[in-house]
Order: sequence, then C-alpha cells, then structure tokens
Amino acid sequence: MNNGQKHKIFQWISASLLTLAGILFLMPFAWMIISAFKPESEVMQIPPTLLPKDFTLENFRNLFTNMNFDIYLVNTLTIVIFSFFGMFLNAVAGFGFAKYDFKGRNGLFVLVLATMMIPSQVTMIPVYLILNSVGLTNSMAGIILPGLVGAFGIFLFRQFMSTIPSEMLEATRLDGASEYRIFLQIVLPMSKPILAVQAILTFIHGWNSFLWPLIIANDEKLYTLSVGLQLLKGQYGGNFALQMAGSAFMVVPVILIFSYFQKHIIENFTISGMK
Repeated sequence: MNNGQKHKIFQWISASLLTLAGILFLMPFAWMIISAFKPESEVMQIPPTLLPKDFTLENFRNLFTNMNFDIYLVNTLTIVIFSFFGMFLNAVAGFGFAKYDFKGRNGLFVLVLATMMIPSQVTMIPVYLILNSVGLTNSMAGIILPGLVGAFGIFLFRQFMSTIPSEMLEATRLDGASEYRIFLQIVLPMSKPILAVQAILTFIHGWNSFLWPLIIANDEKLYTLSVGLQLLKGQYGGNFALQMAGSAFMVVPVILIFSYFQKHIIENFTISGMK
C-alpha cells in the first residue's frame, strides 16, 4: 500500500469520524426543535416518536399569549439594536487609538485595557447605585447604557485597524476627503472580517442578556427573553413541550446569525490572504 492510498484511507476515516461527531452534536438541537412542535402528551410518550404525529404550533402560541414573550422579544431586540450602535462606537474608538497620535494615547489605551481585568460582577453594585442616583433604574436606558461600549471591542478594532496602511489614509486626505468619509468609506469596508466577528459577539451578548436586566428591572415589561425563559422554567417546569419551544426560540436565531456571519469571516480572511 503506497502513501497515496494510506492518505486516502486516513481522509476517509477522519471524514467518517467527524461526520459521526457532527451528527451526535446536532441530535440534542434537532430533538429540541422537533419537540417544540409536538403536544405535551406526545413529548411524554414512551417510546418517543422521532417526528411529530400531531404537528402543532400551540406551544409557540402559548409563549406569546400566556408568557408575554412578545414583550420580551421587543425588549431583547431593542437591546440588540442599541448594542450594534455600541459596536459602531467601539469601531470609532478603535480607529482613534489606531490611527490618531494624540497626547496620552498609550496611557489612555492601557487604562481601557485595565477595565477588562475587572469582573463585571464587581462593578454591578456601583453601576446600579449610579443609575439609581440619576433615576435610570427600572428603565430600558438603565439596561442598555452600561453595556453600550466595551474595552474588548475597542481592543479588537484597534488591533485590526492598526494593520490598515496609513499611507492610504493620507492619500485620501490629500484628495480632500473628510475624516468621517475616510472612516465610513475606507476604514469600515476594509474592516469587514472584524466587523463580522464583532457582529456575532454583539448579537449573542444582546440576545442572551440575562443577569443585568434581571437586576436593574423591577417591572416584568422590561424583562428579556432569557429572563422570560427562566420564568417559564419556574412556572411551567412540568410542561416540557413548552420549554422546548422557548429554548428553540432562543437558540435558533443565534445559530442562524452565527452561520451567516461565519461565512463572511472565512470569505474575507481568504481574500485578505490572497492579497
């Protein structure tokens, strides 16, 4: 057996093992999604059925009629939208640290990085007291503002934008372009890979926001989907079909967003490597 045949056998075995591992990994997600469309009696049936015999959307209707998931969804989407605005602010700050030489730049950047060493749980009480003193507790503004910008996002943008040639930006300035135009039309299009990475992280962080909304909000009308899912578990702990529907409603958008932006990350890094 020559080396070429050994290599093909190794590839076949590796592909088979990875395929099997992928199927095992996807089985719990597939079972969750399938069970979300089953009535409770069928979910508890022994032996279990693979596909729903009585396909139903009643579980999802219950989420939005009895569990106020429509309110939680609006609140979560509001947080996600403002989180993307915060991502834009992170990009602006990263560009400033990467391409502008101003007094105290390095010291200020080190100070920004130092905030990454402080666990968010440590700052929750001081931030809560500050927001309470200005009357922003139990409000959407109080939920959004503390997480609008972050040191990690600024760090990622700064590191990536530092690789953009300064000569290109100077040539654009000589052509009469304003700083806003340079950032919007030159820097951001060249930063698509890091924007895709940050978009994934921003969406997941906003979509899964749980602890801070639970702390800052006393009114159930300000709760997010994650908090609503926890309430669902407490109030309907025995209704597994309803819990599967709530879990699927939380997980599927994250998987879709990640799959979409992952493709763009790979494409942009491939193009960057070819250049």
